[in-house]
Amino acid sequence: MINYKTNDWFTIEKIDDTTSIISEYKHWEETHCYLLNGRDKSLLIDTGLGVRNIWEEVQQLTGNPVAAVTTHAHYDHFGGHQYFPEFYVHEAETEWINGGFPLTLQQVRDFLMEEPCDFPADFDVNDYYLFEGTPTRVLRDGDTIELGGRSIEVLHTPGHSPGHICLYEKDRGYLYTGDLIYIGELFAYFPSTDPVAYMNSIKKLLPLEVQKILPAHHDLNVPLSIIRELDEAFTSLHNSGKLKHGSGTFSYPNFGIKL
Repeated sequence: MINYKTNDWFTIEKIDDTTSIISEYKHWEETHCYLLNGRDKSLLIDTGLGVRNIWEEVQQLTGNPVAAVTTHAHYDHFGGHQYFPEFYVHEAETEWINGGFPLTLQQVRDFLMEEPCDFPADFDVNDYYLFEGTPTRVLRDGDTIELGGRSIEVLHTPGHSPGHICLYEKDRGYLYTGDLIYIGELFAYFPSTDPVAYMNSIKKLLPLEVQKILPAHHDLNVPLSIIRELDEAFTSLHNSGKLKHGSGTFSYPNFGIKL
């Protein structure tokens, strides 16, 4: 991957000629959004925190019409949805993205301002609000998103949230994992999480032919072995009766699981 542009908020890298990463490395969450350019259309996987206008970056990378797809309706993944009249959400989280998000605005602002952060000089957290809107397409497990020469499969992978999805591009072996898989501490402790569903979602990914794992946060060099490692970790916790809220945080070489 080539880092070819950085500004006061976004860093843009390319995976290949038609796939780019728009990252927010200056925030502690280090959120990654992915722009997939097809022949007829482009797809933006997540829109980040909404601190800066991500559409300004997208329009420099494609002349196609662009739809945004939400891996899950958490504030750090739909913050820029206001710039995309066409956006998709899994059926289990349509209410979350239309005003029913289960955290207060103050809680979200507090999360946003955790350290370390290097916000643009003109950013004021008091002006930060949660996006609300009605999706133009409601997604279900097994749906496909066609871009013209690129076909993206929707995999419902609940656990981190009820309507979490991964997106699988079989022809390239790309697996966009949202918050289900990344290097770092994985969250399954919120009341809206389901640790057993999380385990089953990992198991759902095991048969896939994956060439590259593309996470929503942190290090982009995610080993393919992490799917098997996560399966072993979750299964072991389940077998020992620990796969439930309140069990604590369990650490492994590439990740932690907070229950």
